[in-house]
Parts: sequence; structure tokens; C-alpha cells
Amino acid sequence: MTPRSLYRLVAIAETVTWTLLITALIVRATTGLAIAVTVAGGLHGFVFLAYGATALLVGINQRWRLAVILFAVLTAVVPFATIPFERWLERRSLLVGDWRTEATDDPRDGRLIDRLVRWMLRRPYLLLALVAVAVVVVFVVLLLAGPPGK
Repeated sequence: MTPRSLYRLVAIAETVTWTLLITALIVRATTGLAIAVTVAGGLHGFVFLAYGATALLVGINQRWRLAVILFAVLTAVVPFATIPFERWLERRSLLVGDWRTEATDDPRDGRLIDRLVRWMLRRPYLLLALVAVAVVVVFVVLLLAGPPGK
């Protein structure tokens, strides 16, 4: 899976879960069925965190400016914004290229973050496991903290 295909997949998933959450909110408002929001909200929260992790990883790999990485993460907060942002990245060729697993003569390859990302990308199962654990830990902490305003 390329950075482009991974980012696109998670951006679409984030949009789909926004749709599920908004639908669940409508269902709760019209029928009183609160479990719909609990299920859709949990699913959306998990995908929201996965999208943030994906945006960070792809952004570092593709060498986006910090502002672009931060904006990518922020697009998950606005319903349905991840798809237009993904198209924006695509038009500017910011998703072109493969995973950078080997050092080149680019001076940025000597940075600690680049070396760490290359090391992790050469171990994709470990990377996937660490990202999944990080997302689950943040998800559980946020669940335990409760909804905003409580």
C-alpha cells in the first residue's frame, strides 16, 4: 500500500464515520435511541484517531511542511473535510511517491525523525502494531475521560 492509497482509504473512512455519526444523532433526536450515537460515536472516534496518525505518518514520509501536517489532522474535526483536503494534496502532488525506507543523499535524511520513520517503515508489522496500540490507548483514555463538558 502506497502513502497515497493509505491516506485516501483512511480519509474516506473518516468521512464515512462522520456520516454514521450524524445519522446516529438524527436517529437519537427523532427516536430517542441513544445507543446509535454510542456506537457510531465510538467508531468515529477510533477512525478519527487513526486518521490523525495516518496524516502524521504520511506527512512525515512525504515531507510535508508542519503546517500542512497540522491542517491535515485538523480536517478531521470538520465533517467531510478530509476528502476535499485529500484532493488538494493530490492536485499538488503531495501524495506522490512510495514509502521512504532507504536513506538518500538528501540532507533531511540525517534528521532523527527521518531515520526513525525509515526504521519503522522497514518493519511495517511493528509500525502497524505500535500505531494501533497508540490509537487504542488514546481512545481508551478519552473514553474514560468522558464526553466533552462533563
